[in-house]
Formats: sequence, C-alpha cells, structure tokens
Amino acid sequence: MASSSSSSVSAALLLCLLLAFHGVSCAAKAKHGSGSKKTHHSPPKPHAPSPLPAPPATIIPPPVATNGSSNSSSPGAGDEGWMDARATWYGAPNGAGPDDNGGACGFKDVNLPPFSAMTSCGNEPLFKDGKGCGSCYQIRCLSRMHPACSGVPETVIITDMNYYPVSRFHFDLSGTAFGAMAKDQRNDELRHAGIIDMQFKRVACQYPGLTVTFHVEHGSNPYYMAILVEYENGDGDVDQVDIMESTPDGSGEPTGQWVPMKESWGSIWRMDTRRPMHGPFSLRITNESGQTLVADQVIPADWEPNAIYSSIIQFD
Repeated sequence: MASSSSSSVSAALLLCLLLAFHGVSCAAKAKHGSGSKKTHHSPPKPHAPSPLPAPPATIIPPPVATNGSSNSSSPGAGDEGWMDARATWYGAPNGAGPDDNGGACGFKDVNLPPFSAMTSCGNEPLFKDGKGCGSCYQIRCLSRMHPACSGVPETVIITDMNYYPVSRFHFDLSGTAFGAMAKDQRNDELRHAGIIDMQFKRVACQYPGLTVTFHVEHGSNPYYMAILVEYENGDGDVDQVDIMESTPDGSGEPTGQWVPMKESWGSIWRMDTRRPMHGPFSLRITNESGQTLVADQVIPADWEPNAIYSSIIQFD
C-alpha cells in the first residue's frame, strides 16, 4: 500500500511538472475543472442563446471587412462594406426572441410593428452596455456560408443582450430574423443549421410616420422617474438624456435648468431626487453621433406610470 501511495504521489508530481512546463498549474486545472462554478453580475433580463452545437475551440480572429473596405475592430455608423460575424437564433422559429417579447433593452412588444420581430441580441461590441440598444444593422448570409442563404440584406434592430458570444461579433437573432436570410421556402432549413457565418453593416434606422416616443416605466413616482426612449431615426440609439422640470408654483413654467439623467439599463434612463419633481417635463436626447433634440414639455403635469407619451420631434 505504501509503495502504491508513493507511486501515486510521484505520478502526481510528474504531472504537475509537465503541466507547469506548458504554463498550466495544477491549482488552475482544479479551479476550472469539472463542477467549477462562476458568478456573473448582469443587467436585468440577460439572454443566453438556445443550446446549439459547440463552436470550434479556437481563437477567433478579428472580423474582416469585405467589398474593399478596411478592417475595423468596432462597427461604426460610417463604416463601408460588410463585416464578418456569426449568427444564432433563439425563441420560437417565427417569434421575436424573448418569451415576453421584450429584452435587455427594455423595449416592449417587439413582435409588433415597427420592430415586427426583426430583432437581435448583440454581444458587447454591438450592445455596448445598453448604448447600442435600438441600433439598426443590415444582415445577410451567402450561399457559400450555407446553401439555403439568399444573400439578400435584411434589417434588424438590437433589442437584447447576449452574454455568450461565439465570435467577435455575434448576432443572436430572433427566429423570424434568422429565417429571413434564407431563400424562399427554405427558412426552416436555414434555422436547422443553428449557427452560421454571416455578414453585417450598420445602417440608419427608419420609422416612417413615427416620432421619438417616451414610455414612463412602472414604479415611477415624484421622487423617481424612469423613462424608456424609443423609435429614433438615424443612429437609433441614445447616448444621453437630460430632463427639465417645471417650477413648483403650479404655473407649469420650465425652470430653465437641464439635469442629466442616469442610464438605468438598456434604453431606460432614470432620475432620482430627495424632493418631489414637478411636471410638465421636457426631455433632451443626444444620439451616438452627437445630434440633440428637445421635446418640450412632452410629459404632462398629470403623468402616470406605464403611460406612453409621443413627441413631435424626430432625427433626420
């Protein structure tokens, strides 16, 4: 027994030496071995894609821009040409993605117009910790990527976050959006692939007939106001929201002072105060390109939580 024990110890020491030679410690191997558990701190309503075939265990190179454009590590509104990415899908085959038709941006009813289920989760370079919410992208897959691919561009909107990317740029699409990249009558065939190579590029959002809209979130009160911003043409996203309240004398006159709101999560911005706020409220929104619009007294003095207030403003 002693001899067997000594042999086991010797074998273990030899294994550690070999692992150390290759830059791996036994402690690290044990820490990340079977049964290990990691804790993630995430914003509300995170999304993990549906179980899919495991991607190759290789280091994924930066995306390559095609059609004569230069390589880029970040997809900007001014980029030319198409960039490489990978696509998966989640939810119902012909659905909008999340079971509640929402997502980590805070948008509601994304199965209905104007989103019409053409939605996607984005990994961090696309989601941008919420600043990418509402951004629009054209996506396509070519026949060399999968025989069912049509190559015809389709437009999707970032409405959710994906924490488990399979490439540097990863679109975890709704079933509807994933199938839309297919040739006629081959939508299900493409969805059965589970994961495909694809291409994308940033495009301007267009919401014909709609103006920028503000949704006062559930739980808002005179000391705490949370506002979801939706339907911005152009960039589609919001970089900053400022609020101006009215004087407390009941006249409804604006104070003339803009106060920055804080990004709560996704496309929801909040204001916390130690004294009651007084409406009507004006809102100033700034998009990623630095363009600014002002919605004068868009939220009335008798505002209510869970109410939607449409403005008369819109980005060009």
